[in-house]
Amino acid sequence: MNINCLFDSGNIEVIDASDSKAIKLAIRNDSNSEFKQWFHFRAHGEIGKTYNFEITNAKECSYVDGWKDYQVVASYDGDYWFRVHTQFSDGKPLAFSHQLEQSTIFFAYFEPYSYQRHLSLIHQAQHSELSQHIVLGQTVDGHDIDLLIIGDESRERKIWVTARQHPGETMAEWCAEGLVERLLNEDDALSQSLLQDAVFYVVPNMNIDGSIRGNLRSNAAGANLNREWQNPTVENSPEVYHVRNKMKEIGVDAFLDLHGDEGLPYVFVAGCEGIPSYDERLKYLEEEFSLILKSVNPDFQTEFGYDKDEPGRANLTVANAWVGEEFKCLSLTLEMPFKDNANLPNRETGWSGDRSYLLGQTLLNPLYQLVKKLR
Repeated sequence: MNINCLFDSGNIEVIDASDSKAIKLAIRNDSNSEFKQWFHFRAHGEIGKTYNFEITNAKECSYVDGWKDYQVVASYDGDYWFRVHTQFSDGKPLAFSHQLEQSTIFFAYFEPYSYQRHLSLIHQAQHSELSQHIVLGQTVDGHDIDLLIIGDESRERKIWVTARQHPGETMAEWCAEGLVERLLNEDDALSQSLLQDAVFYVVPNMNIDGSIRGNLRSNAAGANLNREWQNPTVENSPEVYHVRNKMKEIGVDAFLDLHGDEGLPYVFVAGCEGIPSYDERLKYLEEEFSLILKSVNPDFQTEFGYDKDEPGRANLTVANAWVGEEFKCLSLTLEMPFKDNANLPNRETGWSGDRSYLLGQTLLNPLYQLVKKLR
């Protein structure tokens, strides 16, 4: 079997591909970092033949609990991604097998979101009279940091959405795409009404370098961007540096930071209850946002999620905590699963790009109902 990952977001090391019954692979580390979990590769073999794969260093990856009940995603055309049976137990490789229906197939940790699709989203959005594209600066590798401004900048309320600070969390950009495309749909009464009160600032991919390099969590310099918000630098974390400066220039009335969680098979939000200035107003906005989103999208739930921070103990290097404290605004991290949604499982695809996209569209519902209460 021939295996290759020399393409956008590719990541795998071939240890031994000589035996179809035990193809041994390893996930390489993020650039200049010890994080590892994302993989994406193309395999070419014989139609009708079954191949067995082992990721030998799965037990050494960053989130070993993420392999529990996890199923690898695969695609023959790069568009439709399905799950393949996968096994993992402590101390053993991550093992999966598949009988080829075509000669060439992609395997990945989650449905990829390519850099070309990112560029297409930006360029298609700028065709709308509702949207403009600006470049905030450059990444460590010299890629543009893209910002979409959707709506009239004279509107009083400023809503920010960032996605994919962690590049391997591709569901975040699928979600951002759904939100952007609904905002630009001039036949959608809710989105057009929302834009009468607010302007959106959307960064669909905060970590272009890590995305292209096939990283899970780090940028090209090895920085975890979601731990850089207190003191970013142009050298180490220009992505956060430039976005943060633009936020300070414009202001923030609500902030959504879109992510994926390796371990928890649910969709949930994390608030900023631990910031020093947290008060009853912010608590009300967080609770109302969750209540409304839960009522319009049953993929979202509030039973499972992260433990709440104790008062005054928030980590202000994290985006939603820093933004919440700096601007005294509704500030949430939205998490989606790499696995399936345990409450509404889909055995064929698990959690997917399509469901992330639809979730992004429904994020406008709570913002629409809360927009006049954001100040």
